[in-house]
Amino acid sequence: MQSISPEIIFRGNGAWQKALPEIKKLTNRPLILGRSQKTIKIRNKIYRDLKAQNLEIFIANLHFDCCQDDLLRIKNIILKNRCDSIIATGGGKVLDAGKYLGDCLSIPCITVPLSASTCAGWTSLSNIYTVNGQFIRDVSLRTCPKILVFEHEFIKTAPTRTLASGIADALAKWYESSLTSSSVDDGLVQQAIQISRVLRDQLLINGEHAFNSRCKESPAWINVIEACGLTAGLIGGIGGERCRTAAAHAFHNAITQVMPTNKPLHGEIVGVGILLQLKMEETKNNNKLADQSIKQLLELMKKLNLPITISDLGINVFENNNLEKIAEFTFRDNSEIHFLPFEISKNDIVEVISNYEKQEIKMK
Repeated sequence: MQSISPEIIFRGNGAWQKALPEIKKLTNRPLILGRSQKTIKIRNKIYRDLKAQNLEIFIANLHFDCCQDDLLRIKNIILKNRCDSIIATGGGKVLDAGKYLGDCLSIPCITVPLSASTCAGWTSLSNIYTVNGQFIRDVSLRTCPKILVFEHEFIKTAPTRTLASGIADALAKWYESSLTSSSVDDGLVQQAIQISRVLRDQLLINGEHAFNSRCKESPAWINVIEACGLTAGLIGGIGGERCRTAAAHAFHNAITQVMPTNKPLHGEIVGVGILLQLKMEETKNNNKLADQSIKQLLELMKKLNLPITISDLGINVFENNNLEKIAEFTFRDNSEIHFLPFEISKNDIVEVISNYEKQEIKMK
């Protein structure tokens, strides 16, 4: 079974208001799930608008990332109050938690992204973390969200850093899927790869403009936020698992195991993962074009104030056995690193990371 997309999608300015009648048909006792105090004004608006629909509203907030402690606590709130849906409002961790709980309890999940930092509002996948933000596993869900509301007015309020992070995460779709699935005969997979190529080109052309855009109505800004929040999810839906993740996300998952106190955003880590993947392609698979891709990406990432090394993420790989820990987790049996179409070893991972970090730090 393949879950490709949310059942209903509302997008653009006014999407939230347009979605309200459909939400009212779906639920009587929704739980609004959120997290950040920075988005409390939007969540209060969502609460008032739902209340005006004569719905009985309940509220819960994540204390951590999408972790079992929070999931169990919120699950009990839902059961105690007999909630019949979840409206997940926030970034990727909140959206993942809402989807996971909806799947577990067989109640619909409505996703309302408040930034363009990930495509989590679209997908039938949730990432599970520890309370300290360390990646544990991803969980395939039975369905995508019932309704996705991609309200541009909400996205406008998000920090530009979240958009830069979303651009890096969305770019990974091309660099991972084109590598792992280029020889797959399945027509849908090949179509997904071509969509990811167009997505990459749009982000390379419009990414900087969107990031610097003070007028949030510009075509560049609209194209980029929808590329990050919608198209990236569509690619994973059409192409399946192998069009979602490979080495870049494998590096992300491993880097979270040695996370600093001030945690980087998901896409910020994935962006570094893309560069490491390309370096691995260059040195371990003799890809002559990888170096050019690295230079092209570095140019954009620097303009978006994105980290380009693990050091930039606040982690020194040469202390506390961090390099060994990252390599160990990257190379574990069920890691996405094994989707690569060429053989690598744990020592290869150590070598690539070590050489890349030394080279980039020296060049700064």
